[in-house]
Formats: sequence, C-alpha cells, structure tokens
Amino acid sequence: MHRRTLLHGAALLGTAGALGAATPAHAAGPGGFPTYRYLGTPFTKSALAYNPTNELIFPCVRGVYDKLSAPRGRYYLWYAPHDAPGGICLAYGDALSGRFTEHPANPIIPRSWAPHYSVSHVSSPHVLWHTPSRRFYLYFHGENTTTRLATSANGIDYTYQGVVLTTGMVPNTTETSYARVFEHPIAALGSRYVMVFMAYHTVTPGVRKIFWGWSADGVTWQYDPTPLVSPTADGETDISGPHLLTRNGTAYVVYHGGSGRMYLTEVGLAFDREVHLGVFHTPLTGAPDGGRSAAPAFGTDGGVSYMFYEAGQRSSSTIAVARAL
Repeated sequence: MHRRTLLHGAALLGTAGALGAATPAHAAGPGGFPTYRYLGTPFTKSALAYNPTNELIFPCVRGVYDKLSAPRGRYYLWYAPHDAPGGICLAYGDALSGRFTEHPANPIIPRSWAPHYSVSHVSSPHVLWHTPSRRFYLYFHGENTTTRLATSANGIDYTYQGVVLTTGMVPNTTETSYARVFEHPIAALGSRYVMVFMAYHTVTPGVRKIFWGWSADGVTWQYDPTPLVSPTADGETDISGPHLLTRNGTAYVVYHGGSGRMYLTEVGLAFDREVHLGVFHTPLTGAPDGGRSAAPAFGTDGGVSYMFYEAGQRSSSTIAVARAL
C-alpha cells in the first residue's frame, strides 16, 4: 500500500548496552533513545500463587493513579504465562522501580469464558486507556491466530467485546498475535489508533514479521497486507513483540528477534517507512535474561523512563525491569 524506504546501516547508530556493568552512563541507543540498565524483577516468580507453567511473558504497565479513584496501586502491571493454560494476570505497585503485589484472584481472564470462547490458552495482554469511554481496553490472544478485546472500568473486572484480529483478516498469514495498540492518529486514514503485531507470513521467505492496522475507535480495524517490518535487515529470521515509540517528530517500532536482542526501526508518523536502525537493547548473558530480552513495554515514573520486558529463554522466562540511564 505504501512505498517504504529500507536502510540497514553498516554501522549501528549506537547500541543499547547490556544491562549490568559495562555501559557508560552517557551512552544512548539508536534514534537518541536512552540506554536501559537492568534493575530487578517486580516480583518473585516462585512466590506467585498463580504460576501454572513457570514462564511469564508480555508485560504491560500503566499508571492508573489519575484514572481510578481508589486504585490498588499507582501502577498496574498485566502479564501472562504463554503455554496452556495461560491466563491474563495482574499485579500492582506504587513505583515502577519497586515491588509489585500479585492480584489474589489471578487469572483475571482465563482460557475459557462462556459463552464467548474456550481455547488452549490466552496470553499477551496489552492495555490501552480509551479516553472517550474512560475504560481500559485489554487486547489479548488465544489461540495464536486470534486477538480478542475486553474492556473494564477498573482494570480488573472485564466485559468481553469480541475478536478484533484473525489470520483471515491479513492475507498469507498463519499466526496473528502479540498485538499492542496505541493512540496515534493518522489523518489520511481517518484513524485514531494503530495496532502493531506479529504475523507468520507465508510469502517466501516464510518467517515472522511485524504488521500493522488502524482504527477510528479501537474496536473495528483495517490491516495493511504488506509487512511493516521484516527481519532480514536485522540479520534475524523471525521478529516479534513490537511496541510503538515516538520521538524527534517521527515514529519507531522496537521489537525482538530470535537472537534475543531488541531492534529499532523507524516507520514514520504515517507508517510508510522502514528504516532499520540496529540494536536497541542487548540482553544480559546472566540471570534473568540468559541471553534473551523480549516484548518491551515502557512507562515513566518521576520523569525517569523504565522498560518492563520478558527476560529469559522461552518456557522459563520472567518479567524484568530496566531503568533509563
């Protein structure tokens, strides 16, 4: 639909250093984004009451202190196991750098929700504050071919709204999941929101790529059949877990590859570019990353940026937090 420019710099524009020791405080990542250094985990995974598979993925953190009259913490953190049975979970805390308390009634959304669906698992929660309705819009997948929407007034108790994305809506795909939605108007499309997500694209080479869609209301969507970001220029075979960032009058997508590194690509405010800028963040070789950091989500507390992310190899991952230097 759009013509896109493609650039893979022979030299990176600065890499986000490994969390831990070696990164100098003045270092910056590509696009002028900060370098993030590992702080810790928001909770102890082994102490959670709901932890059916010992692997947690896809954090999403939101400040709720200005949205709810009596929140359980200043910040809500949604996350999930991935493997069956999955289940959308919640924790809350008063500082992004502090400890979070597990919600006692997890999962807040299970894999079966009569009469709406019954699937092997639900996972990858992403929450948007929908200003017009003053409700939390929670997007999640189950199965990997289907993204669903539920809404809530308090961030805990949800009403099912239906399916918003399937492989049938994006040609030549067999997976459509890990969606995140952001308020990002594009006047030419008459839209207010954009969605970025992973899809397995069967067009040769058949690999996982980043796709996107747009919506006026966050419920009804249109999707570009052309990949937004492809992995070849990053030296990867598969990419996933996209998140939208804006800075310097343009828009970027940060995502992870099969190598365990995160990458940054400029897509432009109209999502009509594909300028690969290199490594956004390099994982720790030791715990908790074990060579893999993925599915980043971002928040600001006291003027400081934090990155929540999925740390560790699949089947044993946890949620970790890094702070901007």
